Amino acid sequence: MVRVSGLQAGRVVSALAGKMLTPRMATRALLRDVGQRPIDDAVVLWFPGPGSATGEDVAEFHVHGGRAVLAALFTALAEFEDVRSAEPGEFTRRAFENGKLDLTEAEGLDDLIHADTDRQRRQALRQLKGLLGDKARDWRARIIEASALIEAGIDFSDEGDVPAELIAPALERIKALRTEIEEVLAAEGRSERLRDGLVVTIAGPPNVGKSTLMNQLARREVAIVSPHAGTTRDVIEVQLDLDGYPVTVIDTAGIRETDDPVEQEGVRRARARAADADLVLWLTDMSDAPVQHGAETPVWIVRNKIDLAKPDRPLAQPGGPSGFEISARRGDGVPDLIAALVGFAQAYFGGGEGGLIGRTRQRKLLQETVDALGRSIEVIGEGEELVAEELRTAAHSLGRLLGRLDVEDILDVIFREFCVGK
Repeated sequence: MVRVSGLQAGRVVSALAGKMLTPRMATRALLRDVGQRPIDDAVVLWFPGPGSATGEDVAEFHVHGGRAVLAALFTALAEFEDVRSAEPGEFTRRAFENGKLDLTEAEGLDDLIHADTDRQRRQALRQLKGLLGDKARDWRARIIEASALIEAGIDFSDEGDVPAELIAPALERIKALRTEIEEVLAAEGRSERLRDGLVVTIAGPPNVGKSTLMNQLARREVAIVSPHAGTTRDVIEVQLDLDGYPVTVIDTAGIRETDDPVEQEGVRRARARAADADLVLWLTDMSDAPVQHGAETPVWIVRNKIDLAKPDRPLAQPGGPSGFEISARRGDGVPDLIAALVGFAQAYFGGGEGGLIGRTRQRKLLQETVDALGRSIEVIGEGEELVAEELRTAAHSLGRLLGRLDVEDILDVIFREFCVGK
């Protein structure tokens, strides 16, 4: 499907289809270029603005997907004056600028395009439906109502008891609103991190089976496995879908003292990735080797090679004080480890299916709104003017969340992430 949006869309579709089209009705037409050479037998639609996806005149050409057909159609389009190829995200940006969707919905569309797991898809779809935007518009309207009461009190300050009568209901609205937004922030956990996923690093001494465990988790050969210590020299990453949660698992070089400069660099990178991870799986064999990881990242002890342990040795309970005991080679205990990782991801991301916050930007602006509302309550005894100013700050933060105020500095950053033609 090839879309044309803008002032020239009507002229283009009429020329290529050879006739005027009925708006919003699929029409079969033999497309011809300006030299009347046939391009394709296609289905064409015409959407006059503002009743279109972008708010502008829009034409859609549903053609056969061969490269020769597309090349011929693009060549024909290029022959029209004032018609050019779209930039990445330009259709969505025009829809945003024409009021067809707010910035949270545009961000949701971008997240939906790039969703790799089902949970990412569902969260992005909630954003695209405008659930956060709807709440933000309601919150902003309520802030403006409270601000109107406060400013009316300022205007009628010489009317005796009028200011008190206006400030009291305004204060109740502000407190209720702050509590409501705080509950959303608290319930979301780290839901915005669902876009990037959880980072789990497999670390430990050399030759304890880190690469074998990586292959078990990935269910394919992604890392070289060798009985010789120090095989893994660089960081190896694999993207996993664990019950809908996106998880990046990192296999690192064995951590030990070495004189080999290449291996030293691998150990340095391993320590750095472990420090930046959300969870470290410290893998050892059945010995009681100490953990050599001093960062604040949560660490799970995973003892490998239980298939080589003495038959009469009792196994630890999964996730108990002794951690996990597995055989990465045979797969024993790995399902319990994966189930625990899913539980960790659920707790980390918040676990709920009704997440509204999809990006760090959104959380930051909501927190700024809460902070401004809190300050408005604190200064209530210092003058209505200070309260009104803090309420204006809160309303401004929600306006920026929706993309309607002072967001030119971030629009290019957001829309350049889109694919071409969206």
